[in-house]
This record gives sequence, structure tokens and C-alpha cells, in this order.
Amino acid sequence: MRILMGARRIEPILAEIMTALDGIDAATAGKTLEDFRNNWLLRHGVERGIEIISEATRHIPDDLIILAPEIPWKQVRGIGNILRHEYHKTSEALVWAVVADSLPPLRLAIERILKALQGK
Repeated sequence: MRILMGARRIEPILAEIMTALDGIDAATAGKTLEDFRNNWLLRHGVERGIEIISEATRHIPDDLIILAPEIPWKQVRGIGNILRHEYHKTSEALVWAVVADSLPPLRLAIERILKALQGK
């Protein structure tokens, strides 16, 4: 079953999130916070991936969001604005913590949502 949201289908949106998560995982594998701090391209690539995730989650309908109540969806949706508009105040340690602590549970939640869609 395909859930329609206005003109956008949910599957491509969830695929965009998974692609960004995969890219961040690949880019940060084996890296440390110090590596992250010292690599401009790594930092900005990861931040862009998080921005994509943030924006894409804004298009996930509430009936799917409730499948993952452990995710702080408001913060996930809001971090993109912080990275875009308050980048000068964003610490590398905070972004690294998002990568290490917040993205793995988000991946599990998106996988759960995808599985639920396949079951419909």
C-alpha cells in the first residue's frame, strides 16, 4: 500500500532518510570526534545529511510517527533549522553526539515504519 501525502509518496521520503543515514554511517565509520573536528568536508557532509533527514521527517505523517514514540520527532525535525540558521553556534561535539547517539535509534524507527508499510 502506498500512502499518499499531497503530491509526495512516503516511500521515497523514507528512502531519502535511509540514504542519508547510510552516507553518514559510511563517512563516520572508524572516525573520532577529533577526526570530525579536523575534517571540514566530513563535518559539512554529515551536517548536510542531518539536514536532509530533518527535512524529510517533516513529511512523515502522524499515523506513521506514532509507530516510533521513542524518537523525539520535534527535535529531529528542528535540528535542520539549527544547522542552517545557527551554524555558527553549533558545536562539533553536539553534532557528533547526534551521529553517535541519535541516528542509530532513528534508523531502527525508520526501518520499523518501512516494515509496517510493507505489511499494509
